[in-house]
Amino acid sequence: MIDRAFALLTAFSEDRRSLTLAELSRVTDTPPSTTLRLARRLVHWGALERDADGRYVVGLRLWEVASLAPRAHGLRRVALPYMEDLYEATHQHVLLAVRDGTDALLVERLSAHTAIDVLYRVGGRLPLHSTGVGLVLLAHAGPDFQDEILARALTHEPEGVPLSSAALRRSLAEIRSTGVAVVNRAEPVPLHAVAAPVRGADGEVVAALSVVVPAGHAEPRVLAPALRATARALSRSLGAVTAPPAPAQGGLRRRQ
Repeated sequence: MIDRAFALLTAFSEDRRSLTLAELSRVTDTPPSTTLRLARRLVHWGALERDADGRYVVGLRLWEVASLAPRAHGLRRVALPYMEDLYEATHQHVLLAVRDGTDALLVERLSAHTAIDVLYRVGGRLPLHSTGVGLVLLAHAGPDFQDEILARALTHEPEGVPLSSAALRRSLAEIRSTGVAVVNRAEPVPLHAVAAPVRGADGEVVAALSVVVPAGHAEPRVLAPALRATARALSRSLGAVTAPPAPAQGGLRRRQ
C-alpha cells in the first residue's frame, strides 16, 4: 500500500498539478476503489488537498516534510549567502543543484523578476548531459555511473540535437580540468549558463552552483572566475578542507 500511495503522489508533475480521482486512477494504473481509499488517507494526512473544483493537488504537509531533507535544506541554508552575492553581480538567475539518481535536482534558484525565462523550477529535474549544473555533476560522478549515462542515446535539450558519447566524454574531462562548465544555448532564448562544483567535508562534489544570463549580458570568461571562487568559498563553508587545484584559464563552451 505504501508503494501505491507513493505512486499517487508521484502522479503529479509540472504539467499535472491537479488531478481528478479518475485521472489519478488512470495515471497510476490503480483500481478506482483503491485510489479513492488512498486519496482520502493522503488528504487526511495532509499530503494531498482538494482545490475549489474538487480536484486533488499536492498538500502543504508534503512540502513541509520534504523541506527537511538534509541534502536540500542544509545545503541551501549554507549556500544562500553565496548565491545572493552572485545574484547581486548578475541580477539574472543563480542555481543550486544536486544529483539525484540519473538527473540533477534543482534545490534553489534566485531570480530577478526581469530575468530571462528558464526551463527549470525549484524541485524540478534537469538532464545531466545538457545543462551547466548537470554537466558538472556528471563530470565528477564515478566512472561506472558515467559509463551508464554515456551508453544512452543522448540529445541536447530542448533542441533534440544528437550528442555523441565521445564528444561528451571529452567535455567532461575538460570540465574536470578547468573547474567550470559553460553551456551556450540558442533556444528557447539565447543564454549562457556557467557552472562550478561544490565540495563537501570529504572533498567529494555534493552540488553544482550556476549562473544563467542572457547571451550578450556577460561573457562566460568573465563570469567563470567569480563563479569558481564562490563555489570554492561555499565548499570551505561546507567543511571542505582543501580547495580543488587552480584550473586552467577558460572553460567548456557547449551548445545545448
